[in-house]
Amino acid sequence: MSASGVTAAAIAARLSAAGLRPRMEEHTRFTTVEAEVPDTLSADSWRAALDAVADADRFGLVATSLNGRTLWAVVRKTVPTTGDVGGPSYQR
Repeated sequence: MSASGVTAAAIAARLSAAGLRPRMEEHTRFTTVEAEVPDTLSADSWRAALDAVADADRFGLVATSLNGRTLWAVVRKTVPTTGDVGGPSYQR
């Protein structure tokens, strides 16, 4: 598992420990972790959830009157640093 995969899995595990049900989704350049946040979540669980997503590259909370609250985090996948990174037209 890549370093970004380990980070995303750790965030998901910590959200689960905070009482949430996280779901992960792999994308080409990043991995997302999302969890629905119930109205009954305690202050201590909120702190634990926010501490967990703080390890992500980006995170936020979507709150709507129709769908409730979703806490999300994005962990970018690492880009290889060797080879022809600049592409064929890259000049130094």
